[in-house]
Amino acid sequence: MTAPTPAPSETKDLESAHQNGPEDTSVPSHDPPKRFAFVGSALSRLFARGGVEARGVERVPEDQRETRNMWNKSVNTVLTTLPIGMLAQSIFTLTLPHAISTIFCFTALGAIPTSFISTLGPQTGLRTMIITRYSSGYFGCTVYSILNILTQLGFSVTAVILGGQTLASINPGTLPLTAGIVIIGVCSLIPCFIGYHMVHHYERYAWIVLFLVMLFLLGLGSKAGYDVNAQKRLEDSGKALSSDILSFGGIVFGSVVGWAPVAADYNCRLPAETPAFSVFILTFFGLFIPIVFVETVGAALMTITDPSYTDAFANGGAGGLLGQILSPWRGGGKFILFVLAFSVIANNVPNTYSAALSIQALGRPFAKIPRFFWTLIVFAAYTGAGVAGREHFSEILSNFLSILSYWTTFFTVIVAEEHFIFRRHGGRFGGYNLEDWDSPSRLPIGIAGLLAGCFGVAGAVVGMAQVWYIGPLGREAGEEFGADLGFELAAVFAGVTFPVFRWLEIKYVGR
Repeated sequence: MTAPTPAPSETKDLESAHQNGPEDTSVPSHDPPKRFAFVGSALSRLFARGGVEARGVERVPEDQRETRNMWNKSVNTVLTTLPIGMLAQSIFTLTLPHAISTIFCFTALGAIPTSFISTLGPQTGLRTMIITRYSSGYFGCTVYSILNILTQLGFSVTAVILGGQTLASINPGTLPLTAGIVIIGVCSLIPCFIGYHMVHHYERYAWIVLFLVMLFLLGLGSKAGYDVNAQKRLEDSGKALSSDILSFGGIVFGSVVGWAPVAADYNCRLPAETPAFSVFILTFFGLFIPIVFVETVGAALMTITDPSYTDAFANGGAGGLLGQILSPWRGGGKFILFVLAFSVIANNVPNTYSAALSIQALGRPFAKIPRFFWTLIVFAAYTGAGVAGREHFSEILSNFLSILSYWTTFFTVIVAEEHFIFRRHGGRFGGYNLEDWDSPSRLPIGIAGLLAGCFGVAGAVVGMAQVWYIGPLGREAGEEFGADLGFELAAVFAGVTFPVFRWLEIKYVGR
């Protein structure tokens, strides 16, 4: 899926045309003292001597690119990925073979749009939310940024709750769950406060230890005995089984495509000539391999039928089950629990970092405030929410990931259609005028993107199947609880309508 890149001569011509045209408004300066004049000298010392990243949502020029790529195994080789696999049996009563098959298929499906979005980082030098301005305009970017802020906060809430639960289970009764959540939140904040380089450095190596830990869990679980057919008597059949697979698949899909709204954030400093196919493949397998592996481990652990293990899960959730599995190692098992608890940092760091960038993408008043300040606000928000929702982890996880897949799907469809139809070589625009990223009068007005997004929402509503609402098509596809077709219909509705609306927008508005 190689994405076309404007030729250097075309880009130069576009930039020249922009520079010679009327300037409607100034873009934020890249120089921290100028951007943050009210505290410029203090920030300069912090950026220069403290190693804190100064850049926010501004475009990364070609002469400031480097060869770093975050999309490796660390982001998903973490504790928070395990409970997703566990949902296959605990909520949808699927047997292990059906659970693994669903994980494989829907992970691959979710990795495709996410990998495409990641290819746009090197081509544009822009963060993901800023790229949406070229399809949905300045206002549309604001709408999608709000959705992305909520998405990253949702991911972070589930991460700090599970990490806090695991810390509290090391020595039950000694560490309150609230304290565990705050500890995980603070440790997640530090790399995000420093910025891009610290995020990359942490994510590059964190997966190694966690991969070994997952192997330890598999080995210790085998001592209790895996029963592949443990769920056989509980599993549905016929239409009801299809409903379970589709609904669980929607959750798996959401856990992967949830990275799409931030995928370009961590590739925007790669050289512009980086092959799009290479970025796509590295991102795809950087997502697919760890997610499939860790979710499969979670599903396998749920086949243990020993009463002490099933009781541990019933009373303490995923953290309780992990504590029981590691109990034969005593002190060593507690150390592994400690490592697992802090593994969520690898998952939470990009959530916090990108949520702060999405706040800056809301508009220039927000972009004028340094990124690291917004990371503090994000940290306070998800830590407080984690403390408030600490007793409802499973419900938050299953409902959040299902709903997440709805908007991220039509978002990626709209961005992809803009890229391949209207921004392709020989298309209406022939590429991206990259100097227009913060010029509202030169960007699309966004009617097409917003209307297509509304149709995507309509598709999700008629196809969704949640505890609190089942859409008419979702009900028809399943039995008592319906089948979740929300993300599939969201993609179709948005995919059919956006090219029509965008063509009309270009015809009558010209941009």
